[in-house]
Amino acid sequence: QVQLVESGGGLVQAGGSLRLSCAASGRTFSRFTMGWFRQAPGKEREFVGSITWSVGITYYADSVKGRFTISRDNAKNTIFLQMNSLKPEDTANYYCAAEYGSTLYDPSGVDYWGQGTQVTVSS
Repeated sequence: QVQLVESGGGLVQAGGSLRLSCAASGRTFSRFTMGWFRQAPGKEREFVGSITWSVGITYYADSVKGRFTISRDNAKNTIFLQMNSLKPEDTANYYCAAEYGSTLYDPSGVDYWGQGTQVTVSS
């Protein structure tokens, strides 16, 4: 049974930082691209960033580029989302995702989802 389990969400003031973790289990993810999406109330789920499991190539949405960093720990089957300089508009439920292949961008292509973790940024 494949599981993606997120942790690390919470409440932070604008300008602060948070680090999200996503622990993956249940299968081998070496041929997957892992990443993060977010969804704010009343809005569609949007791409945040991704990382290829095998070689660690990263991509980011323009809205988070330069502020967010995705990394992975292959030994622990875990990916991370380091979020710095947080803004109130970053407030959303953040979802870990996995898609077979070398890209992860469209929510409709995702093979596995985590349950989500809430991030709230106060002004």
